[in-house]
Amino acid sequence: MLETHTLSQKGKYFLVLLFPILVTQVTLFAMSFFDTMMSGHASAEDLAGVAIGSSIWIPISTGLTGILLSVTPVVAQLVGAKKEKEVAPVVTQAIYLAFVISLAVLLLGFVLVNPILAAMNLEPTVRDIAKGFLTTLSLGIIPMFVYTVLRCFIDALGQTRVTMVITLCSLPINVLLNYLLIFGNLGFPRLGGIGAGIASAVTYWCILLISVVIIRTKQPFSRFKVLQKFYPVSISAWKDIAKLGIPIGFSIFFETSIFAAVTLLMSTFDTATIAAHQAALNFASMLYMAPLSISMAMTIAVGFEAGAKRYRDARQYAFIGIGTALSLALFFAGLIFIFHSEIAAIYSKEIYVQQLTQQFLMFAILFQVSDAIAAPVQGALRGYKDVNVTLVMTMVAYWVIGLPLGFILANYTPFEAKGYWIGLISGLAFAAVFLSFRLFKLQQRFIAEQANNEVA
Repeated sequence: MLETHTLSQKGKYFLVLLFPILVTQVTLFAMSFFDTMMSGHASAEDLAGVAIGSSIWIPISTGLTGILLSVTPVVAQLVGAKKEKEVAPVVTQAIYLAFVISLAVLLLGFVLVNPILAAMNLEPTVRDIAKGFLTTLSLGIIPMFVYTVLRCFIDALGQTRVTMVITLCSLPINVLLNYLLIFGNLGFPRLGGIGAGIASAVTYWCILLISVVIIRTKQPFSRFKVLQKFYPVSISAWKDIAKLGIPIGFSIFFETSIFAAVTLLMSTFDTATIAAHQAALNFASMLYMAPLSISMAMTIAVGFEAGAKRYRDARQYAFIGIGTALSLALFFAGLIFIFHSEIAAIYSKEIYVQQLTQQFLMFAILFQVSDAIAAPVQGALRGYKDVNVTLVMTMVAYWVIGLPLGFILANYTPFEAKGYWIGLISGLAFAAVFLSFRLFKLQQRFIAEQANNEVA
């Protein structure tokens, strides 16, 4: 990270920081996009099976990786405070924790996947595809969690272009394996949605191996001596990581699990509705990579300035991030409105599925503005290491307001499946308003403290 002195310098540096993160997030999401899109062209059953499997896996994976995301603000603040010798032990302990989390997930998956799928009202073919997708995807759990730690370390140093290059190198592997294994091309077995799980698992291993080589051999990473020295396991260090990471992880879990819960509740509708919902949600999630990337960049920038106790500079970065997110939101909303029929055609050849997808996409427009506020604000709050209030409010917004409202509208009004989308939008809007107020009050407090210190 670099210290900046004017708003113009901050704007330019923020874009330099943001662009590689955005490319990285879009590329990582592209793995899920190609899994969904290519499975949909295999059959509606494959698309629905991957949708159900993803709906079970994504909340768990994003929630648990959220715990590891605490590495970013911790390292950013250590670097900002010029405590570089403390970085390697923190990263190493986070890697140990990633291994433990991975093993726990594998054990729980072995025990719970069958009962969860059996409890759902799914067609047998869809259930088998969902189980196969989750089973093969599990082969990539360990590298995915460990890579999350390494990526947080790289990004916290402001070297976001490095993670961009790593991810771009891995995408062709994922697409090629999807092409071979989903459709059975070039003599490979035709596995449908199950092949998508294998492709993703192999890709995660490639990402991890590339990251390890770079961190051990390239500057500025090698000077921190991460992965070059053994540190004994420290439960106290795990507790420090968890103290900050668990609220982050649960906040992300509450947000992502609500979308998974909706998809699972929609299993009572027909396969075409499930497929159309997943297609529209998949595209909306791809657009969400923009505010999510801005959120991650804000955590780095705000964390660096807060670590150096330059709170006015931290506030300026927050304004820049939210303004950038809102501008992109308006652009994306227009994009969906104009090209909704073309977007729907990407996901399915079946006319009825396309028509339903177009209807869901109209609701996706309303997500854009709320996402553009809520995600960057959460990123700024994480930069200040203020995570507990976000945890409570995301739970309230999605599980107390969004899901109950959506359930009522879907089951007791003519909105049917679309009612769930209305509930989600309402919860997200509430979170955006409340978290913005929290950030404003926090900024005022820190800046007042800075002013008092300057006077003293």
